Order: sequence, then structure tokens, then C-alpha cells
Amino acid sequence: MARRFLLIGALCGLFTVLLGAFGAHGLEGRLPEQNLIWWRKAVDYQGLHALALLALGLLARQHPAPTLRLAGWGFVTGILLFSGSLYLLALTGQHWLGMLTPFGGLAFIFGWCALALAVWRLPDD
Repeated sequence: MARRFLLIGALCGLFTVLLGAFGAHGLEGRLPEQNLIWWRKAVDYQGLHALALLALGLLARQHPAPTLRLAGWGFVTGILLFSGSLYLLALTGQHWLGMLTPFGGLAFIFGWCALALAVWRLPDD
């Protein structure tokens, strides 16, 4: 489990940089400002949760727990639904995609709650 989330976190971090650069250099002047705002928000949340996945993976190496697995999949689901829907919304302008974004936000919230519970259950050192 730990290795999987470390790998996903590293790849999400890589794509955060690539997609951020693409937005800054490839989409500037090609998309309306509102679409670029959506793109940047997607990049920001993806990057934050890439780091969360890396931290979670390191924690899971020392303290594997089912709640960490739930937290990790919550973050992955959030990246796919939240950031993914915003990327597609920015590129296509299809506003129905915005209906997916809150589900990604809920997945992020679930992931953070599961991570907090996992940390709460850790033994005191």
C-alpha cells in the first residue's frame, strides 16, 4: 500500500509541474481568463494532494492501517474528480463537468478525515 501511494504521489507531482507549465505557457492567450482560473485551481489542488499522498505513503511504511488506505484512495479520487473535471471544464467549456467537481471535493474531505483518524490512532512515542 505505501509504495503504491508513494508512486501515485510522485506521478501526480510530476503531472502537477507539467500541467502547470502547459497552462502557463501553452494556454495563456488561448483560453478565456475564467478557464485559466479553473486550470490553475486544478493544478493547485492536484499539487497539494500529491504532497499529501507522499506523506501518507511514508506514514504507511511505518504504520500500515486501513484508514490510511481509505485516505489515500480519497485523495486519488479527489484528484481525478476535482482536478480532472476542472481541467476538462477549462479546455472544453462544458459546464456540466462542473457537477463532478464537488464530488471530488467531498473525496478530498473524506481523505483528510480518514488521515486524521489514522493519525489519532497512532501509538504515542
